[in-house]
Amino acid sequence: MANDDYEIVVGLEVHAQLLTQTKLFCADATVFGKEPNTQVSAISLGHPGTLPRLNKEAITMAVKLGLALNCSIVQQNYFARKNYFYPDLPKGYQISQHTTPICRNGFAEVSVGSENKRIRINRIHIEEDAGKSMHGEDSNFTNLDFNRAGMPLLEIVTEPDIRSGEEAFAYVTLLRRLVRQLNVCDGNMEQSSLRCDVNISVRKMGDEKLGTRVEIKNLNSIRFIKKAIEQESSRLIDLHKKGETILQQTRGLNEADFTTYAIRTKEDEDDYRYFPEPDLPPFYVSDEMIEEIRNALPPTFSETKQQLINQYALTSYEAGQLAADADLLQYFQHLAATTNNFKAAFNWVTGVIKNHLSANELDSADLNIAPKKIARLIALIDEGKINYGTASQQIFPELAANPYLEVDAFVEQQNLFLLNSDDLVDSLIDDALTKHAEKITEYKRGKKGLMSLFVGEVMKQSKGKADAKLVTQKISEKLKA
Repeated sequence: MANDDYEIVVGLEVHAQLLTQTKLFCADATVFGKEPNTQVSAISLGHPGTLPRLNKEAITMAVKLGLALNCSIVQQNYFARKNYFYPDLPKGYQISQHTTPICRNGFAEVSVGSENKRIRINRIHIEEDAGKSMHGEDSNFTNLDFNRAGMPLLEIVTEPDIRSGEEAFAYVTLLRRLVRQLNVCDGNMEQSSLRCDVNISVRKMGDEKLGTRVEIKNLNSIRFIKKAIEQESSRLIDLHKKGETILQQTRGLNEADFTTYAIRTKEDEDDYRYFPEPDLPPFYVSDEMIEEIRNALPPTFSETKQQLINQYALTSYEAGQLAADADLLQYFQHLAATTNNFKAAFNWVTGVIKNHLSANELDSADLNIAPKKIARLIALIDEGKINYGTASQQIFPELAANPYLEVDAFVEQQNLFLLNSDDLVDSLIDDALTKHAEKITEYKRGKKGLMSLFVGEVMKQSKGKADAKLVTQKISEKLKA
């Protein structure tokens, strides 16, 4: 039986670590990357006699994300204890929400290929994180780092509406972009501040009853989520075909070949023995608070994209590239305020600048080159005084090293101006054609790709200072003669 005879049913649980300054129930700092067990206290370690105190900022962020995902906000809320034993869970239970998640019944709309799909959000609830078990630090022991214990999380749970790895990829991409835009979570999956559990089952096409569910835990890459769904669905379909029993399991992902492996038999909800948290009072989200947060929401992705198209005459694709990255968008807007060449501004921001940040593992906040410096480079190119290659390969690296560099003075000192002497350009072209004389006949017979060889030779001889467009035009004229 072909795989087309089976339907994949997927629901996702995404955990987003909130960008609060302190933990969910105490004043411990939330800075990533500190030495193990240096951001802990008696409260986050669960010492007897300590009492939690709720971080109000976490509520605000939860409501903000819920509204952005079209959820209803639950106004009467309380926390519950989720009881289970694990070495990195210091209290022996997790404070979470159970019957009263703060957000319910939302949805996200994603595009997969040419199709649009609505994925329903079952709930968003607030909970604290556990610590981290570290294997391999000592061959004889598992070490525990409790810096992460008590970190504030939002768990965003979808309905089982996802039917492919591509749909899951599109949904998590949208969610990651949204939490960054709202400044709720930094979306850094490599640091596990955004991670995902995949719940997956398969059934024969047309069946209404869901199959036995398997959960794949702690995926920290959107690509891994897609691969895990593809591989695990194949495994489950094979078991179906063979008539073998599918166990309700928690599984991990082998990142080398994207196969999954069993971790433990999956717990049911009753195993957690939920009951109301006795050390925290219920909390109420007022109508006034909801409306205040709603009124402060930034424009949606679609609204931002359309604004960029209207204001800067960008294509839909270009506008989407900027709307998806709040930091680059802000830099583009500052740059666009200093130049009228919006297309060039887009190319610089999404090309040279973005590549520079990526290559040097920098955040946009670390970019200290004033937009007016890039605007000056664009102006010099538009005026025909330098070319793009010189600007991006020779001047920009100097600007990155010294943001106070005076662009015009540097161009003059380094003699980077384009060659504007027709006689000199003609001489370089003649030299290039002489050097590759045997290729001229081939060019004239129709091998037009050789033009890049001739132009490249001139650019090499001019050390990149010739105007490539002018050179191409002149060579074309000479070879027609």
